[in-house]
Amino acid sequence: MANRRELVKRRKAVRNIHKITRTMQMIANARFQAAYKRAVASKPYTEKLAKLVEDLAKAAKGIDHPLMREPEEGGASLFMVITSSRGLCGGYNGNVLRAAGEHFRDLEERGEQAELHMVGKKGVNYLKFAGWPMAREITDVGETPRFEQVEPLANEMMDRFIKGEIRSVDVAYMKFVSTGKQIPVVERLLPLSGLEPDEAEEAPVEAEVQYEFSPNPVELLNELLPATVRIALFQAFSDAVVSEQVARMVAMTAATEAAEDIIKRLTQQYNRARQTAITMELLDIVGGANALS
Repeated sequence: MANRRELVKRRKAVRNIHKITRTMQMIANARFQAAYKRAVASKPYTEKLAKLVEDLAKAAKGIDHPLMREPEEGGASLFMVITSSRGLCGGYNGNVLRAAGEHFRDLEERGEQAELHMVGKKGVNYLKFAGWPMAREITDVGETPRFEQVEPLANEMMDRFIKGEIRSVDVAYMKFVSTGKQIPVVERLLPLSGLEPDEAEEAPVEAEVQYEFSPNPVELLNELLPATVRIALFQAFSDAVVSEQVARMVAMTAATEAAEDIIKRLTQQYNRARQTAITMELLDIVGGANALS
């Protein structure tokens, strides 16, 4: 059995760790609440904008927009991966990088050249260690991404896509579904697909809303399609931040509970060791008394 002094030291160390993990758990919970409010606030706008653009595309039959054209042969596929800059968030980064790795290998198998843009220090460090080619490092977004930070990235992507420098844009990130469910996904950002009406599809169940367009749908799409790309990229960043805070909160909760279990076990071991020492001392006293009598 371990020495009582050693057990006291170990219990004290675990209690200090417990204080740290408990504090980090509360901080992660507060940051999650703030990030969740931001992500939820922007999601209705994102969904409504996508629905409006879809209706406009149906109204403007035979639409031809640079952001919707299928790319010609040549040009690299821009692939952005969003990870965290801080650790202690469980398997968050590992799951995102695993999904990104599968997509990266798929691009290579199809013979497409991938231009990798990595967001977050953890992802950057991983790629440097793994030896993957990296075209760009983005580590200045932080835990509270603003639209002003994301907009220039989206504008650059659209400009390069229209010029033909890149053939597509994909984004890998952790999609936030609920506090109990986050899914690593790879979504196609460019070219915008699924907007043109498909004659083979069945008629929608819901009654379509009739719009009067002024100016005409094509002119509106010239404004709304770039806005759709910008807000979609911003939503990806927002979802990634919320998912990161959820993962960190869960990881710190598990660490706190594990520390509490270890403290209980060490306390039991200490009590048994102490009781054993007391029993031995009593036996020595009784044995000495019997020897003197």
